[in-house]
Amino acid sequence: MTAQDTASSTQSRNSAPWLLLGAIGIALFAFRHSIGDMLERWGHAEYSHGYLIPFISLYLLAARLEWLERVRPVPSWLGVGMVLAGLVGYLLGELSALFVIAQYSLVLALSGLVVTQVGWRGFKVLWPALVFLLFMVPLPYFVQSNLSNNLQLISSELGTAFLRSIGIPVFLQGNVIDLGNYKLQVVEACAGLRYLFPLMAFALLCAVMFRGALWKRLLLFFTSVPIAIVMNSFRIAVTGVLVNSQGTEAAEGFLHYFEGWVIFTLCLMILFAEMWLLAKAGGQKLDDVLNLDLPGREILPGLAMLYVPSRQLIAAVLLLLGAALASAVIGNRVEIVPERSSLTAFPLKLGEWRGQEGEVPRDQLETLKLTDYIMASYSRPDTGAPVELYVAYYASQRSGASIHSPRTCLPGGGWVIDDLSLVDVKGAGPDGSLVVNRALISFGQQRMLVYYWFNQRGRTVTSEYMAKWYIFRDSLVLNRTDGALVRFMTPVADVTAIEAGDQRLQDFIRVAAPRLSYYIPGT
Repeated sequence: MTAQDTASSTQSRNSAPWLLLGAIGIALFAFRHSIGDMLERWGHAEYSHGYLIPFISLYLLAARLEWLERVRPVPSWLGVGMVLAGLVGYLLGELSALFVIAQYSLVLALSGLVVTQVGWRGFKVLWPALVFLLFMVPLPYFVQSNLSNNLQLISSELGTAFLRSIGIPVFLQGNVIDLGNYKLQVVEACAGLRYLFPLMAFALLCAVMFRGALWKRLLLFFTSVPIAIVMNSFRIAVTGVLVNSQGTEAAEGFLHYFEGWVIFTLCLMILFAEMWLLAKAGGQKLDDVLNLDLPGREILPGLAMLYVPSRQLIAAVLLLLGAALASAVIGNRVEIVPERSSLTAFPLKLGEWRGQEGEVPRDQLETLKLTDYIMASYSRPDTGAPVELYVAYYASQRSGASIHSPRTCLPGGGWVIDDLSLVDVKGAGPDGSLVVNRALISFGQQRMLVYYWFNQRGRTVTSEYMAKWYIFRDSLVLNRTDGALVRFMTPVADVTAIEAGDQRLQDFIRVAAPRLSYYIPGT
């Protein structure tokens, strides 16, 4: 072999790492819109740990290179298939602007790039570093909302149990803890997600580095969930004790946030104590079971194949280049927002019904992120109880702005759903009937009847999950995601008044529902 051939071979062998880094750069460019949405979500307390995830993933990748050298990996076309599947998910996510699809697809595409060069055997070694990237992807908004509401209720119940166990009398209604002189509401920020997500990520890191039986590593990871929930409930109980002894300022301001940091530190200490106990149960010290060392440069000659660009990697790069070019076209796609009349013009006089307009509190508007709404209380001479109409319209349900379902919001406000069913309101819909959700709710001695549905581009939808499906479908087919929540409520004095309440709501819906088409666009 001549000196020129040797130099050419060396240049070829050294080009693979640069080609892989270039492929990653191209992927990041193609997925830039979904990455931007992800970075915005990292600004929220629940996902502030997201900035650390890529760096920890790189550490895990480096820590396992020594194992990779032992299995002698070979390139695989499976990785090209994973990249292609990731790009399909990217197209669906970008076209529908449901960025969570594109964000998970980014992890799949990056994993595929690795598999193209190291194959399935290499993936089985490096999978912790790749799977760990999933923790940087925020949950879909509607999943996070449902999870947050459920955690609010669980934390409220456990916090109340703690307070009662130390002799402090409290009354719990939903997520409102009544201390007598002060009502402590467990709001979304106190649900515990800002503990749960980072603690689960840290627990996975500990489980990966823990040298022990599989059941011990699984136990480390899965116990992070009850640790976060119980300690968040303990925090709520501590806040209740401080409010009971020092006043309402203990539930607000610096002290409230300081309590949060203290509790999260205690969560980490409990996790470390668990690792110490698991090590001790195996007759070892904690230092013996934690693998914190990085391999030295001496392993690199054994990974020579990583320096040779494979045909699979080149094919994956070509796919990513095509996606990068397509992203420039997709990025110019503007969502269609139909013209309509503002809900502020919705009539306060409907036949014999007379309405009085109300307002949604400013802090709730910031959470709801709606485009337009009406809240009004209607009554007529022959009915003693009023009917409250609430319509929340969203011109776009992309990038976090989405309808909040009463099924999750009402329990978060302290209301208990005693009964939930479907009811057909005869004479209300365009074809003579309108099937809607019917809920009987209570708050202490108060009772309300609630009828609601989701108006999705001309459809009347009663299922939250079907509403999400239609958003995804219509964003692809119609390039629209506008929609509205329509809700009617009326008080009922007791169980004997429920039938009259049903009649009152249905009478008003027959009058009001046909008018909504002027303010909520159809197909």
